[in-house]
Amino acid sequence: MARRQQVAIIGAGPAGIFAALALSDVPGVQVRMYDKGPDIEARQANAHGRGATRDPRWLLCGWGGAGAFSDGKLTLSSAIGGQLATYLSPRELDRLLAAVDGMWLRFGAPEEVYGGDDDAMADLSRRAARADLEFIGTRIRHLGTDRCPEVLREMRRALGANVEVHAEEAISRILVKGRAVSGVETSDGHRRRADYVIAAPGREGSQWFMGEATRLGLGRADNPVDVGVRVEVPAEVMADITATAYESKLIFYSKSFDDRVRTFCMCPYGEVVTEENEGVTTVNGHSYAGKRTPNTNFALLVSTMFTEPFHDPIAYGRHLARLANLIGGGVICQRLGDLRAGRRSTDERVERGLVQPTLATATPGDLSFVLPYRYLSSILEALEALDRFAPGAGSRHTLLYGVEVKFYSARPRLSPLLETEVKNLFAVGDGAGVTRGLLQASASGLLAGREVRGRAEK
Repeated sequence: MARRQQVAIIGAGPAGIFAALALSDVPGVQVRMYDKGPDIEARQANAHGRGATRDPRWLLCGWGGAGAFSDGKLTLSSAIGGQLATYLSPRELDRLLAAVDGMWLRFGAPEEVYGGDDDAMADLSRRAARADLEFIGTRIRHLGTDRCPEVLREMRRALGANVEVHAEEAISRILVKGRAVSGVETSDGHRRRADYVIAAPGREGSQWFMGEATRLGLGRADNPVDVGVRVEVPAEVMADITATAYESKLIFYSKSFDDRVRTFCMCPYGEVVTEENEGVTTVNGHSYAGKRTPNTNFALLVSTMFTEPFHDPIAYGRHLARLANLIGGGVICQRLGDLRAGRRSTDERVERGLVQPTLATATPGDLSFVLPYRYLSSILEALEALDRFAPGAGSRHTLLYGVEVKFYSARPRLSPLLETEVKNLFAVGDGAGVTRGLLQASASGLLAGREVRGRAEK
């Protein structure tokens, strides 16, 4: 009798899930998924907990990854969300993204798509150009933070009997023999044989994966460091934009440093939230399908590349986040007018402002003690441009929360099928530095899963 082929998937976020779905019905293949966080039911219970009953670590780990309780945007464009265009032709990538979108729909994603009105999108592009901004028009399917868990639960139920989910079981090492993958080792020292390993570590596991890539001698390319703030404004300021495009993906190049500044993860009528990432508290945003707040929030991120010999952008981002945590005891909140005036915000100043914070636990403070001058200058210039595009975005009452950091791992050298220099070891998703969003993360997992499937069926 032929020996069963063993596949290990490290990480149960969107990339890992779609790899598992591609392999869930292959005869003679045993798939084991590992994630250091809990399964979906435990994560859901934890998300609704309060105080001591809530473990903030599980907001990023476990079944569904960071995307399980995110805003849930599927950006239906090959131009946004990652590096897959580096590996696939435009036609191949469009087909792959369409297949992934169809799977999300099958599991419960909504039919409604924003950004389909070409005339309205063209008008936004013209407005942006007059404000010295580049508007990237794309179609978006929005799940909502409240709907994401149910869709991910349906994906969990669809896995075949040959897929085992090992929740709350971390992988410490990827095992290699003769430049071919041979298995994985769990954090408690157990070694599991694997003919194929798909590493989908997620943002929470990006630093671990970078360490493994270094240990295994994998060539890599450093990704930019994305550091900035989350901006909160009255929803009316962005209402005509969010009604048309749901989120405005805007690019600005600063006059002082020519740094690239971009808007990211716009959350109409949403709330600002915190994230715990290995002891560091950062800021993010959510919006819901079933409820609204009076505010809209979005990230404003500055992307910079560092010169030799620096090769640890994750450590740099963590350093800035820790500095904010040290000064503010967590996330710092500041009115834009106070930042411009060179003074810290106080509870009284925030309370009498026109924008009431949706993150009540944020500490009023001074972001100039945290963010380097280069970042602050670029952010302030970008907000001036945004105010011309959407009057009110640059109001003195606008709230800035810091810091927001996107921990993208250094990207290993990969084949067009996302295989590393170690045979049968694949790297996918945000934590591997390949993607930057739900749809492309899912697509990368599906691409690797299909390739493993083809090899295992031979």
